[in-house]
Amino acid sequence: MKKVFIIAEAGVNHNGSIELAKKLIDVASESGADAVKFQTFKAEKLVSKNAQKADYQKQTTDKIESQFDMIKKLELDLDTHKELIAYCKTKNIMFLSTPFDHDSIELLNDLGLEIFKIPSGEITNLPCLRHIGRLDKKVILSTGMSDIGEIEDALDVLIEAGTKKENIIVLHANTMYPTPMEDVNLKAMVTIENTFDIAFGYSDHTLGIEVDIAAVAMGACCIEKHFTLDKTMEGPDHKASLEPDELKAMVKAIRNIELALGSSIKKPSKSEMPNMSVARKSIVAKINIKKGDKLNEENITIKRPGNGINPMRWDEIVGTVASKNYAEDELI
Repeated sequence: MKKVFIIAEAGVNHNGSIELAKKLIDVASESGADAVKFQTFKAEKLVSKNAQKADYQKQTTDKIESQFDMIKKLELDLDTHKELIAYCKTKNIMFLSTPFDHDSIELLNDLGLEIFKIPSGEITNLPCLRHIGRLDKKVILSTGMSDIGEIEDALDVLIEAGTKKENIIVLHANTMYPTPMEDVNLKAMVTIENTFDIAFGYSDHTLGIEVDIAAVAMGACCIEKHFTLDKTMEGPDHKASLEPDELKAMVKAIRNIELALGSSIKKPSKSEMPNMSVARKSIVAKINIKKGDKLNEENITIKRPGNGINPMRWDEIVGTVASKNYAEDELI
C-alpha cells in the first residue's frame, strides 16, 4: 500500500450502546482514519463462565463481575451490525469488525466484509484461522503474545486454506493495556517483514501516539489504535484509548510522515531548487583581474551566489588565463 491503512479501533468502547457506537464512527470519520473497527462475538462461544478477567480489566471494571458477564453486555447483534455498516457508508469510512468465534466469522462474511482482522488471542486457534483462510479475503493478523514460530504456523494455515500471501498484513502487537514503552519492541516489526517477506504494520496499545508515528517511519503499512469518546468512561478499554483530539492528531501525524518518507531517491527537491543559487557558491574574482592574467589562488576565491562555475571545478580553473577583465567579486 502506498497509503498507510489506519484503523480506528472502537472495539467494545461503545459499552453496548448503538448511539455511542455511532458517535465513535463520527469521531473516526472526522479524524481521517480509513476504517473503524468493532468486535463481533457471542459471549457463550468466546469465554467460559469461570474465566478470569485480565489484570487491566479488573482495574477498569467491577472486580466482582466475571469476564463472561463483562463481555455479555458488549455484544452487538445482527441488526446492530447492519445499522452500523449502513451508518459507516454515510460517513465514508470502512466498517470492520474482529470475529471471535465461527458464527461471528460467518455473520461478518454474510455481511460482505472484505477484510478480516484476526486478533492476537486467536493466532493459535487453528480452526478459526482455517475458517477465515478459506474465505479468500484480505486478512490482517495481529501477533501479540506470539513468537516468530507461531506467526509462521498461523501464516501456513491461512495460506494453505486458500488466502493469498499478498492479501495478508501481519501486525506486530503487544496485548498489555497500556503497553509499557520498554515492552513495545518495535524492531520486531521489521523482523516479521524480513522473515516472511510480507506486508507489515503495528497494532498499538501504548499511551500516546509517538510509537505509531515511529512505526510508520519504519515502514508500517497499517496502524491500528484504540480510541474512545472519553477515557474516564466505564469499561475495560477506555483508559488505554485515544480521545478524539488525540486520534485526529495521530492520523494527521501519520499522513505527514507518509509525505515526508518520499521516494528514497536522493536528489534536490522541487521546493529547494531556488535555494541552490543562494546557498551554494561559485568561483569569483578575489581582486580586480585583467584580461590575460593567470588565474590562481591569489586572484580567485569561492563565494556565494551559486549560479557561476561550480567550485568542484577549482582544479580545472586554476592555471587558466582570464579571457576578460574581472572586477572584484565578479563571477568567473
